Amino acid sequence: MVEIFLKTLPFFGLIALGFQAGRTGFFTPEATAYLTKFVFYFALSAMLFNFSANLSISEIFNWWFVAAYLWGCGVVYLLATMVAMIRRIGIAEAAVEAQCAVIGNTGFLGVPMLVVLMGEAAAGPVLMVLAVDLVVFSSLITILITGSRDGRMSLAIFRTVGLGLIRNPMIVAISLGLAFSGLSIPIPDVANEFLTILGAAATPGALFAIGASLAGKSAERMSVAGWLSFCKLVLHPAAVAFAALILFPVPAFDAGVMIAAASLPVAGNVYILAQHYGVAPQRVSASILISTMVSILSVSLVIAWVTPLL
Repeated sequence: MVEIFLKTLPFFGLIALGFQAGRTGFFTPEATAYLTKFVFYFALSAMLFNFSANLSISEIFNWWFVAAYLWGCGVVYLLATMVAMIRRIGIAEAAVEAQCAVIGNTGFLGVPMLVVLMGEAAAGPVLMVLAVDLVVFSSLITILITGSRDGRMSLAIFRTVGLGLIRNPMIVAISLGLAFSGLSIPIPDVANEFLTILGAAATPGALFAIGASLAGKSAERMSVAGWLSFCKLVLHPAAVAFAALILFPVPAFDAGVMIAAASLPVAGNVYILAQHYGVAPQRVSASILISTMVSILSVSLVIAWVTPLL
């Protein structure tokens, strides 16, 4: 456990460095926004493309893997939604809370950290988790919020969802990489070196950006944020573990990576969606802040637990 904690500490140290830079004003909110754009559109996309271009679809996509992950997510998603409904809040707010309960920071934290800690073989399962989160749950929250406001489902909602997916640089990078891999298109050495250098900026840049963005987040509505953090850090990996290890025939290594990915703190893109739609952004902000702080220990515990599976 101590060894795993020491291995994860540098990653969270970069987050703490970014947090301190943002908190002191050395790194302004505008600077954080531009750093996030650089990581999101360039560095992380290059890293994801490189990973997927060196993998085959069979190494990434597995029906049992998807089924297990969706089952674990679905159980916690429904539980968070039921608790929200018991509190008599609207569908839009319930959808945002459920999103907090199951969507971890796989892109900015999971991809860089888990591949380093678990080896390059973890890239395929991590990319699969990221793809499911982006395609299934990012679409679901858009459909629920838009549908609840319009009072009905319309084709315009699905057009919005479709455009959102094809404009997401992470989806585009993974898809292009798999296309290059599937068609056996060689990547020139110069282009490969360029992508490697650019992708290397993703890990420090993403972690620093996470910390700097946390500096502007508040810890209001602690009771709800605490509940959502508990869902994300404890119930989500537990449900995914039950599905991957008991209910579905998922290979042990892939199951371990999936469980570790499920243990990650609430993703920053949930806040972006909440702010975009004007639905409980402060609640999401507090959930991200609390879950990220607690995850310094909880993620190490989960990784230590699944290490024998690797």
